[in-house]
Amino acid sequence: MAKTEAPTAAPVASRWSRLLRRSVDGAPPQDPLTMADFMKVAKSKIDASAGELNTISQEIWSHPELNFNEHHAHEVLTDYLEKEGFNVERHFVLDTAFRATFGSDNAGPNICVICEYDALPEIGHACGHNLIAECGVAAGIGIKAALEASGNKYGKVTVLGTPGEEGGGGKKRLIKANAFVGIAVAMMAHPYRYNVPRPIALSMTALVIKFQGKASHAAAAPWDGNNALDAAVTCYQSISNMRQQMKPACRVHGIFTNGGAAPNIIPEEAELTYYLRAVDENELAVLKKKVEACAEGAAIATECKVNVEVEAMHSKLLTNDVVATLYEKYATELGIEPKNGQQIKTLLATDFGDTSRAVPSISPMYSVENSTPLTLLEFKAAAGAPEAQAPTLIQAKALAMTAIELLQPSGQDTLKKIQKEFKETVSKLPMPDMGD
Repeated sequence: MAKTEAPTAAPVASRWSRLLRRSVDGAPPQDPLTMADFMKVAKSKIDASAGELNTISQEIWSHPELNFNEHHAHEVLTDYLEKEGFNVERHFVLDTAFRATFGSDNAGPNICVICEYDALPEIGHACGHNLIAECGVAAGIGIKAALEASGNKYGKVTVLGTPGEEGGGGKKRLIKANAFVGIAVAMMAHPYRYNVPRPIALSMTALVIKFQGKASHAAAAPWDGNNALDAAVTCYQSISNMRQQMKPACRVHGIFTNGGAAPNIIPEEAELTYYLRAVDENELAVLKKKVEACAEGAAIATECKVNVEVEAMHSKLLTNDVVATLYEKYATELGIEPKNGQQIKTLLATDFGDTSRAVPSISPMYSVENSTPLTLLEFKAAAGAPEAQAPTLIQAKALAMTAIELLQPSGQDTLKKIQKEFKETVSKLPMPDMGD
């Protein structure tokens, strides 16, 4: 009997090598490429860049910088994106923001992947923004590789560096500067304890409560003074007592930021800073009114004056259902399993909520194999650990695959559905407070 030859895999291998070569040097392919081919190109690019991406993450993690002072992170990220062939605009609108783009404005939609990279005071990258930056860059270079493989005929990718998330409201400032004009969809992934495709993030406002009293010598003539610190303490206690009547999802937390100059002087000035969180803008307005009443009552009781300033306000996160459904398809394909269903109330707040009011958005959260709460030292260690790398790159692939489907000609109908849902959702909400 004649020996049967096994079917050769050479044509497939040859086609795949041509596909990869097209993504690197623009060599024309011999066969038409499918959406699945473009996704393979993106995933291969992310895998091939794993070492460099880890280096970026570690550089940011080991050099924590506070909001709007992320100079090292800005340099690391922009240098890499420029090396990868993006058109990079450094110091875009804000000193430590950037915009990196690739593709054609006329060929199709502009998909935006967002990076965050600021750290928390004292405890560094305990919120994992080094991983957000890595994931955003990884998704960006994956999408770019797919666009190159298409001959740059399917649209554009923007990697947007947004500083000052931790209390700075950097994204709101970029929105006000029209940085999101022309963006079809924005996406970002945040490390967390669990995989949460559609996290529920709260509306949030930051208040600065300033009390003005009258200085006097605390021993010689205390009766001539009006103690601003007493007013602040009374306010703090009143707000603490108020918590018993707050709704379960509401949060109020604050610190003393000024309590006087010296023990023997009746404090003329005192100051508190509070963060307020609620499920939406309407509930937040109710909560804010109650806190203001506590401040006013404390001022009356101590014969001081009070001024309540809104330092920041961020909208709740609006997850676009159409984009999220598409993302979940690829997340599932890559083995990302959600924890206890699709939605978890994280009780967190983020200026990405403002982004989600400006353009259709998703911000899935992904597990880095750690059960500790976010913003604790244990999570800082997890964010810098080698074990965080695999889930971060898998998440980047899911974002890239989502973007690639939207960039295809077949994605036009999906984009129309995305815009329709976005407009209908936003039209039912109160206008966001964009500040001064």
